[in-house]
Amino acid sequence: MTTPNEIRQEVQKNYAEFARSSAPCCSPANTLYPLEALQNLPADIANFTAGNGDPVSPANLQPGETVLDLGSGGGLDCFLAARQVGETGHVIGVDMTPEMLERARRAAHQLSLPNVEFRQGYLEELPVEDNSVDVVISNCVINLSPDKPQVFREIYRVLKPGGRISVSDTVTNRPVSEEQRKDIQDWCGCISGALPYEEYVTDLRAAGFEDIHLQPNLAVAKQALQEGQVQASDLIRIDEVMDDLVNFQQCDQNLFLPHLISARKPARNASPASPVSCCS
Repeated sequence: MTTPNEIRQEVQKNYAEFARSSAPCCSPANTLYPLEALQNLPADIANFTAGNGDPVSPANLQPGETVLDLGSGGGLDCFLAARQVGETGHVIGVDMTPEMLERARRAAHQLSLPNVEFRQGYLEELPVEDNSVDVVISNCVINLSPDKPQVFREIYRVLKPGGRISVSDTVTNRPVSEEQRKDIQDWCGCISGALPYEEYVTDLRAAGFEDIHLQPNLAVAKQALQEGQVQASDLIRIDEVMDDLVNFQQCDQNLFLPHLISARKPARNASPASPVSCCS
């Protein structure tokens, strides 16, 4: 049986090795983000990503907002977010892997971004104050957690009332087999920990979120298929796989597909109105 601690240790080991490399572990950044978003970034920063999508662009970040990136890795999404929130905004990256934090801090110094900081911690125990963050972003990291309901509760805790999430994550159309859940390499490969679509929605709702939307990222999936990165057993032709991905939830194959996920923490209830007497 694979324990939560074993999963953490192996994931951390895997991404420590990745942090010491110079190439993306998944799709290249220029296939995930608008090219203009990557302009004026050094190649070693712009091309270093372990993500499967772009959670920053759909977040609609505003000047002055505080943004939290879960599993910030080399820092790319933090740096893109920092451009949008400006000097009056603040970006916090949280990652459990020291090698990733070292790389991200070095890049932040290189880019002269004083409004970005990186903290070591787990998604299940975020080193962030209650009700202090406007937006939580994350890029193909939540699936790596062995306790996603706790991650969602932590996100809810740190968000300000009315705060929102913008996440890119791997979602599956049906429960992962017990065999795969025991495969530590599949955990590191963002497979074993992928939640089924309905479970993702249910867990977010149970944590207290509203306005929950999961949108399949078919463009990224097609690119990943062409590069042999999306797993779809017994399917060969890309056009056939894409047909199944379009009908993702109805397909009887176990598929793993990047999704853009958004949700909102409810705003505080308005103060009750003063009682009005019907008589004088």
